[in-house]
Amino acid sequence: MKEFEVYSSLRVPKNSKIIIRLDGRSFHKLARDLNLVKPYDDNFYEVISKVCRDLFEEFSAEFVYTFSDEISLLLDNVPFDGRIEKINSVIASFTASSFVMHYNTQFKKPPAFDSRIIPINEKDILNYFKWRQDESWRNCVNSHGISFLKSKYSNTEANEKIKGMNLSDIHEFLFENGINLNDVENYKKRGIAVYRKNKEIVGFNKKENKNQISYRSYIYTDWELPIFSEEFFKDIKVIE
Repeated sequence: MKEFEVYSSLRVPKNSKIIIRLDGRSFHKLARDLNLVKPYDDNFYEVISKVCRDLFEEFSAEFVYTFSDEISLLLDNVPFDGRIEKINSVIASFTASSFVMHYNTQFKKPPAFDSRIIPINEKDILNYFKWRQDESWRNCVNSHGISFLKSKYSNTEANEKIKGMNLSDIHEFLFENGINLNDVENYKKRGIAVYRKNKEIVGFNKKENKNQISYRSYIYTDWELPIFSEEFFKDIKVIE
């Protein structure tokens, strides 16, 4: 019966880097069920950052980036012999399980994530993450805009008012009403990332009778990301 399985032999190209992008399913409803604080809930993002760290460790990722309920993993060592069904199903289920484990609450309905695979060349890694970080900024502006409008108008009125506004309109509107998005926490504007950093270790070399500096890598969760640039990704050795 093996031959009846759909796409079971479909694999990603060998020796390629891939990005796995995960999105929460119906998280607008989940946010209502969990009574999340709008426009940003600190506890939710603490949980998502821990999920990203779990993904980083479990799948030996090079870089993990998140904003809202979206997570992107950059993988150099492709798991499961590149089998697409296996990669998507296991990583999506692992993400949902990690989310439930760290949230430590009763859910009205089990949360779920979908998963998609994006083969990528090294030269396109920066462009991909800049694209997602730009979306993080749009999400920040829109979230603050609709949250403020709903504090003044009904949901229907608020949704109608924001429809005709572009990002600069919303930004200016918020500023006129005492909300300066430049003062918003960095992670709300630029997202959160997990990657490896090196820390300096000073030890004593008995043979040479002197202190010696070495470096040890560790997993770092970055809540203060810069605007993504080639220099940033080179510094953390994600690109050469």
